[in-house]
Amino acid sequence: MNQDIIRGRWNILSWEQVYDDGRVLHPMGEALEGFIEYGPFGMFCVIAKKDRQHFQSGGQWSADDAEKAGAYGSYLTYAGDYEVKGDVILHHVKHSLFPNWEGGSQKRVAILEGDVLALTARLEEGTSEARTARLLWQRA
Repeated sequence: MNQDIIRGRWNILSWEQVYDDGRVLHPMGEALEGFIEYGPFGMFCVIAKKDRQHFQSGGQWSADDAEKAGAYGSYLTYAGDYEVKGDVILHHVKHSLFPNWEGGSQKRVAILEGDVLALTARLEEGTSEARTARLLWQRA
């Protein structure tokens, strides 16, 4: 795998997290929208729960905290540089809705089959929440 092969836009198909204890969860449900794009100037990823709720209590900054938390929990975005090393794609995160990722790298094991790109990552290794995240993307 190399940067030329993955370059372009990929639409989200699914996102599941398989816990070491056997649980399978879909962090934002099974109806998603969004994409990941790999380009000459970096990468950008956005994933959203389909049909997100509009705020009822106020505007972007004045809505109540519960609505803002719901918006955060139904949307993920991050961007930065990337590099491809064999079957691993490293996302070097510069900006993220989840600030803990900023300045770090997210490792994704990549498998390309036809026009579907599978990206997997191990999360919270060594804890009771250890799991494998698997996201499927289709070339746009």
